[in-house]
Amino acid sequence: MELQRYIVYGGTVVLTLLCLVAAPWQPGLLWGAAVFGGFAALGTYDLIQARHAILRNYPVLGHMRFLFEGIRPEIRQYLIENDADEEPFSREVRSLVYQRAKGVEDKRPFGTRRRVYDAGYEWLTHSAVPVHIDDPDFRVSIGGPDCKQPYDASIFNISAMSFGALSANAILALNQGAKKGGFAHDTGEGGISRYHRQGGADLIWEIGSGYFGCRTREGRFDPERFREQAADPQVKMIELKMSQGAKPGHGGVLPAAKITPEIAEARGVPMGVDCVSPAAHPEFSTPIEMMEFIGRMRELSDGKPVGFKLCVGHRREFMCMVRAMLETGITPDFIVVDGKEGGTGAAPLEFADHMGMPLVEGLTFVHNTLRGAGLRGRVKIGAGGKLVTSFAILKAMALGADWANSARGFMFAVGCIQGQACHTNHCPVGVATQDPLRQRALDVGRKTERVFRFHQNTLKAVAELTGGAGLRHPSQLMPHHLLMRERDRDMVTGDEVYPYLPEGFLLREPEANENIRRAYRMRWARSHAESFAPFDVDTDWIGR
Repeated sequence: MELQRYIVYGGTVVLTLLCLVAAPWQPGLLWGAAVFGGFAALGTYDLIQARHAILRNYPVLGHMRFLFEGIRPEIRQYLIENDADEEPFSREVRSLVYQRAKGVEDKRPFGTRRRVYDAGYEWLTHSAVPVHIDDPDFRVSIGGPDCKQPYDASIFNISAMSFGALSANAILALNQGAKKGGFAHDTGEGGISRYHRQGGADLIWEIGSGYFGCRTREGRFDPERFREQAADPQVKMIELKMSQGAKPGHGGVLPAAKITPEIAEARGVPMGVDCVSPAAHPEFSTPIEMMEFIGRMRELSDGKPVGFKLCVGHRREFMCMVRAMLETGITPDFIVVDGKEGGTGAAPLEFADHMGMPLVEGLTFVHNTLRGAGLRGRVKIGAGGKLVTSFAILKAMALGADWANSARGFMFAVGCIQGQACHTNHCPVGVATQDPLRQRALDVGRKTERVFRFHQNTLKAVAELTGGAGLRHPSQLMPHHLLMRERDRDMVTGDEVYPYLPEGFLLREPEANENIRRAYRMRWARSHAESFAPFDVDTDWIGR
């Protein structure tokens, strides 16, 4: 099956040899030898060049992709004119990432290609006195009052993608690009691999329910192993994964057949045994226990920033976590809100399409709940979920995020073409595969530069948009800087749709005409720190 991608190249070599052998009796076959020989030479060059992963994995045949890419603008314009669904995110955003990653011009003529009068169109307000920003290296300090080693993070970082889901070459290119650009690389729940360490970038160590890299043989949390890993200076923050946007509420199994020695080393699991990630954490089952576990990890890591990541599900359950923060006095240093539209790996179809809360709603709910409990100043918020463009980053920050993570954007930067083969081990460009021959196509040196340039050029665009709005830092953006097309000819400001609710309002008596806060208060009244279950199980459907 794997050799099928070399059939065209192999065929040209065989036909060239046959033509040369038969040429003494049929001189006309020399023309065939010249033609097939040309293709054979092209295929040989494809195999040894490092610029295009597609050509290394699909010699000769891969050129068809670039032929179709050459005429794609005309095809795309035809689709637009005929009102066809041409998947603008996949096409336009991927193209933008490639341009920024390659350092080529990303400007285009003839204005916007968006339908500006359609419902859902969004834009930033600009200023009559725009500001020039010299340094686009925007930073945010992460670490609450109990943190001894706060981390000065970039506002744009690589989101969680595990080694095992991604190839060794992809992890190494991402990590080296992050090191060069001075931004952070989230390990994903698959543990810290040798390729994360080799690249030397700042790491956000994600720990899921399998506790990979800090687990006992039985799959429980190992505090001594955790302490040893967390002491690594490369580890800047620790992130407890409660759920992820791709498949919230779902565990996972990596079959024994797919576990390589390198994966076993990173995860701390034995060879020949299925690697299980339970749907729920075995170390805690109540909100108070969860906060105590976070406090324990912060103590074991000698005060490094510790937080958690979640895709918002039952809103009351998040309020239970916040109540536990108030009752125990233990607050996470950060919370990463993962939108359900995110997720670069494979997931069950119904989970991917219909489980979990999208980023905007989840982010604004987490932000306002923390404000309502008077804790927003202690806890930083990260956001993830298709945040690829500079506008998407700024929109998330306007709605309450302190920084943004991107998985998809950085996957595009290392060459992902969305071949939809992530779960098959047959990734055509060597990004999401453990096949040594396929991942050989991903040239680490070139992709390192592309990861670095994508981050650098995206932040330059963030600086230009921020300055255009008359501001000096993206953290100054507020919902009122966003305008949204609600319906034909009607527009609303962001603070009308996604307002910042008053600090501490959940802790005070209700005020008159609290329409928008009533839903928060209803869930707050049904939440408690001792359990994720509601007070009245029989009426659990009320006020989710």
